[in-house]
Amino acid sequence: MQTNFSAAQLADPHVAESEKILRKCVHCGFCTATCPTYVTLGNELDSPRGRIYLIKDMLENGRPADKEIVTHIDRCLSCLACMTTCPSGVNYMHLVDHARAHIEQTYRRPLLDRLIRAMLAFVLPYPGRFRAALKLARLGRPLIGLLEKLPTLKPVAAMLEVAPSSIPPASRMATPAVHGGQGTKRGRVAILTGCAQSVLDPAINEAAVSLLTRLGVDVVVPEGEGCCGALVHHMGREDQALASARQNVDAWMRAIDQGGLDAIIITASGCGTTIKDYGFMLRLDPAYAEKAARVSALAKDITEYLAALDLPEPVRKPGTIVAYHSACSMQHGQKITRQPKELLAKAGFVVREPREGHLCCGSAGTYNILQPDISAKLRDRKVTNIEATGASLVATSNIGCITQIASAAKLPVVHTIKLLDWAYGGPKPDGVSENSLGGAE
Repeated sequence: MQTNFSAAQLADPHVAESEKILRKCVHCGFCTATCPTYVTLGNELDSPRGRIYLIKDMLENGRPADKEIVTHIDRCLSCLACMTTCPSGVNYMHLVDHARAHIEQTYRRPLLDRLIRAMLAFVLPYPGRFRAALKLARLGRPLIGLLEKLPTLKPVAAMLEVAPSSIPPASRMATPAVHGGQGTKRGRVAILTGCAQSVLDPAINEAAVSLLTRLGVDVVVPEGEGCCGALVHHMGREDQALASARQNVDAWMRAIDQGGLDAIIITASGCGTTIKDYGFMLRLDPAYAEKAARVSALAKDITEYLAALDLPEPVRKPGTIVAYHSACSMQHGQKITRQPKELLAKAGFVVREPREGHLCCGSAGTYNILQPDISAKLRDRKVTNIEATGASLVATSNIGCITQIASAAKLPVVHTIKLLDWAYGGPKPDGVSENSLGGAE
């Protein structure tokens, strides 16, 4: 794609990076076939190619964002299926992240939209605030029907809709500590506690720590770690996102200094995609660039790390048919496609992949709140394809996907690590009934 940025514009390193990305696009349109919003809405401007044109026009002309570009960029899930499909290597992720930051700086949203986004940014990244908000949400559930009828209040209705009816107690695994590996020592890792997942399903990290320590791996829960920054990063709130990144880099560098780390383990694939990008996000910060690059190099999804270990034979082989839903952040963001399925198969599960596995389920961080109508269409399409597999369970590796799919599926939706922990001697995951543990026919 030909560009016409001035030398003054290219002096801005963010613009210069986006210009390099834009020049790689050859207008081929392969991305449109795998873009969930284009497949759902059929509008060229709701495809990656259409959004690239809008972003190019906005940046090249140095103008503030307007309602049209905000509408179409807001509809982007950042699922990154377009990056998997693109034959030219266009880094759409960095381009749309820059566009969102530009929107945040130059566009004044309607008051209610600003308030909702500010509330999400204030609450979701902080487990204590999030837990309190979920308790309050129970009081608002009777109002869902009324709120859904008012277009501007649909996001509020969506928030109440996705809020769980009960919240598990906080886990001791979220407290800074070192959990020693059993038997022969095979490694030392840190584990991301995170934000939303630690409130919605703390048993995910409990299963990860349980399995890793049984395998002889020391697991560090560092002091001072927090949200990875993904939620606010995708809302264009760069200062807040970079502050979160720096906080975590500091926490993990302390853990490295206090005994070394073989890896930083992440059990939420959306967080993993962002942490693996810390090196890029902080590349312009001389105090953090090198440290952030080191952290990104150490970041591993839990299945990525387990696949590199020589695992023993499982304690039990369930023979259960499992539909594996590969989160977008896993398959498109981190390019991890093989390891989770192979680990499940080795553990005795019969793995089936749903049709249209490349399409997003519609969760995408805060997307199911801010774009509830499109999100619901994508969720229903995903659930239909999952249930068509004939599986007894759904396995996936991202808390957003778990919450989204479980809101409509008849099958239990379980994090992959919980199933692996169970197969290798851990407890049966909560929510999995005996009826769902039938063997393959």
